[in-house]
Amino acid sequence: MTDRPNQTPDVVVIGGGPAGLAAAVELRRRGASNVVVLERDVAAGGIPRQCAHIPFGMREFGWVHSGMAYARKAVSLAERSGVDIRTRHGVVALYPGGELSVATPDGPLVIKARRVLIATGVRETPRSARLVSGGRPGGIFTTGILQSMVNLQNLRPCNRPLIVGTELVSFSALHTARGAGMKPVAMIETGHRITARQPAQFYPRVLGVPLYYETQLHAIHGRDWVDGVTVQNARGDLQDIACDGVLFTGCFVPESSLARLSHLALDPMSGGPVIDQFGRCSDPAYFAAGNLLRPVETAGWCFREGTAAAKWIAADLEAGDIVPYPGGEIPDIRVSCEAPLKLVVPQMLIPDRRDGMQQLQLRVSSAATGQLTVSADGVTIWQKRFSALPERRLSIPLSALRIPTRCKALTVTLRS
Repeated sequence: MTDRPNQTPDVVVIGGGPAGLAAAVELRRRGASNVVVLERDVAAGGIPRQCAHIPFGMREFGWVHSGMAYARKAVSLAERSGVDIRTRHGVVALYPGGELSVATPDGPLVIKARRVLIATGVRETPRSARLVSGGRPGGIFTTGILQSMVNLQNLRPCNRPLIVGTELVSFSALHTARGAGMKPVAMIETGHRITARQPAQFYPRVLGVPLYYETQLHAIHGRDWVDGVTVQNARGDLQDIACDGVLFTGCFVPESSLARLSHLALDPMSGGPVIDQFGRCSDPAYFAAGNLLRPVETAGWCFREGTAAAKWIAADLEAGDIVPYPGGEIPDIRVSCEAPLKLVVPQMLIPDRRDGMQQLQLRVSSAATGQLTVSADGVTIWQKRFSALPERRLSIPLSALRIPTRCKALTVTLRS
């Protein structure tokens, strides 16, 4: 860069969304002198920056905001706190000890930070990863692309889209589409109920948008632009629906490409980096927070998670290490889960420490009811009956677990 700003900051935060901005503000509040946020987009704020709807920010700012207002407030708070926010700065590689290779408008840059917080969030699964047959015409979007075009560029990309999915973000896509003057032709869901909470099912009904259950997208038609789709129901019957756009919504996955290509350990179940209860990765110079850890939570949850991570990073900077890994190795207690549970966070625990995360966070891959059990080296130490649905928050208080001395592994199961 032309003015060569400080390239050896105390902390670099990768990602300028709710978790990253909240962490940066808290780090400054706790005395970190040089905190840099690297954001690859043209502006910080994360996903909320492109959301015109409410509700955001009640817990963080004491008032309900639109997503766009929430993002502006978070950015303003960071700037007033003395955080150095660098937009259009994309991190391209992570190296041991907190060294980063960064692409900037002025050319490549190397930054060496004492600590790095990765808060790159999540992304929706696009058409290419869903193995949908048919042509490759224009008019195929994710919710994020739709909201960026509508709310940031004042564009209306189509008139009569089909909406694929019924997660909370799917109804956000429906709201955005109707607000932009579009008339969605239908919403489709592969299950027998919506993924979001049940009251949301009435929203498309009020708008006159059909909601088809146990229905999957079979094929997309069109040469230059979408002109229709074929859907298939549970009986195998095919139905053609005329439309001029397809919105793939939800099915979030962590934006973990940086970690995946680095030396950091990755959890194959969550898709994010392996962390301990302090958010610390396998390289102790790196921490992680927000939806990168586990898809998907609200902006408010990620904001609070970023604040908590900053507290642990600040303590780590002050002490030199929160808790030194024995012999420089990662903690001995590994945490794993079995189907129908699809992930558990954190994946490592430092024994006899209660000042980090207060719970194990879990998700299920399909609806399940049964006994949720935690076993320590094969011995049951905690049980409770649970009913769980996909994309719903499920947690176990760490304070409830009586982990034996010299325990090597915790396993979480949910069995009927």
